[in-house]
Amino acid sequence: MTVFDLAIIGGGLAGCSTALHARKKGASVILLERGRCGGQASGVNYGGVRQQGRHPAELPLATRSRGIWGRLHALVGCDCEFVATGHLKLARNDRDMVDLVAHQAVAADHGIAIELLDGADLRRRFPYIGDRFYGASLCADDGQANPRLAAPAFARAARQLGADVREECPVERAVPSPLGFEIYVTGQDTPIRAHRLVNTAGAWGANVARWFGDSVHEDVMAPNMCVTEPIAPLIGPNLGICGGGIYIRQASGHGSVIFGSGVGIADRDALRARPLAAVTMDAAKAAIDMVPALANVLVVRSWTGIEGRMPDNLPVVGPSPTIANLYHAFGFSGHGFQLGPAVGAVLAELAIDGRSPTCLAGLSMTRFAGVPDPVATTLPPANCSQHKEEGE
Repeated sequence: MTVFDLAIIGGGLAGCSTALHARKKGASVILLERGRCGGQASGVNYGGVRQQGRHPAELPLATRSRGIWGRLHALVGCDCEFVATGHLKLARNDRDMVDLVAHQAVAADHGIAIELLDGADLRRRFPYIGDRFYGASLCADDGQANPRLAAPAFARAARQLGADVREECPVERAVPSPLGFEIYVTGQDTPIRAHRLVNTAGAWGANVARWFGDSVHEDVMAPNMCVTEPIAPLIGPNLGICGGGIYIRQASGHGSVIFGSGVGIADRDALRARPLAAVTMDAAKAAIDMVPALANVLVVRSWTGIEGRMPDNLPVVGPSPTIANLYHAFGFSGHGFQLGPAVGAVLAELAIDGRSPTCLAGLSMTRFAGVPDPVATTLPPANCSQHKEEGE
């Protein structure tokens, strides 16, 4: 009877990264994905790789993940088109500038360098930006990548190291057992057995958690995304705006402009999502307002995917509060792409080593049960204008 050291439910970027990092620690690993690795939120998002504008609870993961993005080729054999283009966050008014100043100090505590630009600096250095903005902050270390490539690259690397990565393999249920866990796959009579279990099931993560009595509400969202025809190089940094609303980047290879704003329709039970034409029209207007030169550029496609969303827009990352050797990471609320590589590294450390050097304060599932987190209380308060940010 085979008993794996670690089983993973969900083949998004976090799950595939968990498989790779656990194999690098010598653990026997099986990953079970209902469809194709990276086929849901990890593969259909915007492709932003930003540390700027995050809630303080996410910054330890974001800084660790940025380090992994920078050495992706050595880790998975492919850079996934990651480029450190920088991330420019635009201020709409004086109050936004105050928020950007406050966030600069919080980011500096995590070693993240952010440069502030007044209106004149913004227009001089980025003349393609609309002239209604008051100023901006620039994190030169941030960037962008191709979401279609990332999760499959981690899955391939994990498989090459010996992980058992099974796609088209839906899990019906899982239960605790004397050896750890038994996992039941559709069409198979014999359960898969593992000593430890990681739940990275994305928008279905709360459903998996409930199998073990870990109850938390997870909603779904479908970020509305668009891409234009290729154009000559125009946009440098990845663009966002205080308070959210629109985010824009230009792909460094083919030159198409990718932007997102608003949400489409998501049906979690039917595994279907679709963008909305009216939302796409509003997004195009907002994109032109931010970068007026886009006025005569054709939008060639729109799309969306199903993402999990928590009530406070922060993911659940960490051990189960009720079951030993069970670990959760889901509900990334539209900004999990950048975090995915580090989340996998941390989950592998928690599951195999029993500890991680990366702080997870403020991300525990217990925050929804009113259980105080003594470390989280030391976090600086989140700035609402900053945290209500763009997706990834």
